[in-house]
This record gives sequence, C-alpha cells and structure tokens, in this order.
Amino acid sequence: MIVVIDYNVGNVKSVCNAFSHIGCDVKLSCEAADIENALGLVLPGVAAFGYAVRTLGSLAELIRNAALGGKPLLGICVGYQMLFDQSSEYGLHNGLGIVHGNVVALPAGRRIPHMGWNLVRVPEDMDLFASVGRELHFYFAHSFYAEVKDNQARIAHTDYGFYMPAAVQKGKVYGTQFHPEKSGETGLKVLRNFYEICEGQNL
Repeated sequence: MIVVIDYNVGNVKSVCNAFSHIGCDVKLSCEAADIENALGLVLPGVAAFGYAVRTLGSLAELIRNAALGGKPLLGICVGYQMLFDQSSEYGLHNGLGIVHGNVVALPAGRRIPHMGWNLVRVPEDMDLFASVGRELHFYFAHSFYAEVKDNQARIAHTDYGFYMPAAVQKGKVYGTQFHPEKSGETGLKVLRNFYEICEGQNL
C-alpha cells in the first residue's frame, strides 16, 4: 500500500482518486503508523509554499526521515517544491532539504501563473517515465519553480522561455512540478510507474 499524505492542502484527494482509478492500493492518511508502514509516500499540494509547510507540521520530519531511509517518495506540485531546501514565495521558508536547490519566482516576461500543457523532455533512466517516452505533454499550474542545485539529481525539463526543471529523481525520491493526476493517460502511467517502484521495494 502507498500513502497519500492527507494534510488538507489542494489536490490530495484527486491524487488519491487517480491512484484508485488505475487499481493501486492507496490510502489517504496523516497517521504516523500508516506513513511508517507504507511501501511508498506521495506528497501532493496546491497552495503557497509557506502555508503548505506550516500545514504539514510535524509530518515533515517523519516524511523526510522515511525518504532518507530509502522509502520511495513522490512530491507533486507544491509537494515537489517542498523537497528542496528553501522557497522565497511570500518570504523565506525552509523545505524538507532532501533535494538541494531553491524555489524561486518564474522570471518576468512570461504568463504567470504558468497554466496549461507543456512538452517535457526526459533524459534516460528516470524511473517515473519508464516505457512512457522521452518527450511528453503534462499539465502545469504554478508561479514558482525549483532551481535544482543537486548533482545527484536527474532532471527532466520543459521550455517556458528558459530551461525549466519539470521533474527530478534523486535515489528513490521523485518530484514533478506538473500534475500527473491532471495529465490524462500519460500522467496515469507516471503514477503507475511510481506504484510499481514502491511494490518493487517489497520484493
């Protein structure tokens, strides 16, 4: 079973429903025992970074320790941004610090927020995109993005007038700035890949 972290921020229920739709064993929970016993964790979020971190509260350290211990973790949208060291959205806020880098505002001169479908180019050997393809369209909705500064992270990019990170992988920690649960069949394949990664940990 995988656990979608239930902290009442944005898209937690829609992510859980997407996993259920593709037949995955999933539970929406904020209980420490469920998090500790899960095969993998999903941290979604649609909110300002600082609000999301505050709402996550003491679960943050539990999630961080689980991920550093090797449990697969997928962050989506603000959940992805919280994987990084710090965000400058409405002040400075610390993230989980699992992937090195900072979350900053999209550069001026572009439509902000960035909302809609963009082509994502994926390097080889990113587990989330196994057997899905190397150039894929996903749905984005955000005003800030992560500047990845971690030499252990693999990065998929999209072109938004600059080379913008769209997804990362560091060990068994994964993150997508885009919303796989809103990205049609391609997005559901990404979620299925994460579920299979989690199941593989139990072999």
